[in-house]
Amino acid sequence: MAKTAQADQADQDQTEQVAGGEAAGGEATASSGSGSGSQELLIKEGDVAADYLERLLDVLDYDGDLDIDVEAGRAVVSVDGGEDLARLVGDRGAGLEALQELTRLAVQQATGTRSRLMLDVAGWRVARRAELAELGKQTAQDVLNTGEPVRLRPMTPFERKVVHDAVAGIRGVFSESEGEDPRRRVVVFPRT
Repeated sequence: MAKTAQADQADQDQTEQVAGGEAAGGEATASSGSGSGSQELLIKEGDVAADYLERLLDVLDYDGDLDIDVEAGRAVVSVDGGEDLARLVGDRGAGLEALQELTRLAVQQATGTRSRLMLDVAGWRVARRAELAELGKQTAQDVLNTGEPVRLRPMTPFERKVVHDAVAGIRGVFSESEGEDPRRRVVVFPRT
């Protein structure tokens, strides 16, 4: 089954809903980023997340500076500074994804609403976004040169969305996702 970048964003949002917790009735809780997501609530989410992460860093005896921001309707917390922080990122960001989910759960417990908070540690997510955008552009160029579709390795919803966005900016190609998670991948096709 093929999906577009918008469908991958929906997949990412759905993954975040499931990971963010379910209500007793089995339905995902309301997102603080949709409708009721006021600026004040997003700032509170960032503050709660920063407190949680600060306590974690103290327990681990890791140094790090926390930065809180609000971007695109979600709280964004960045942890930078200490040399030990790369350990929190883990292999291909797996540790970062797990820590983000734990932080979202801490925010949900404190605020009563599901959080779409984005966490970055040691600039990994920013660097990964740039790397994936370049991969999308280079793959699109390869498809334009050869006229043959290219299937990329399986990626997370976040990674697929970045690649889809990069490919969308190149004329003469388009991208779709195929497969099922965790083996879901982006395929770049020539436009005919």
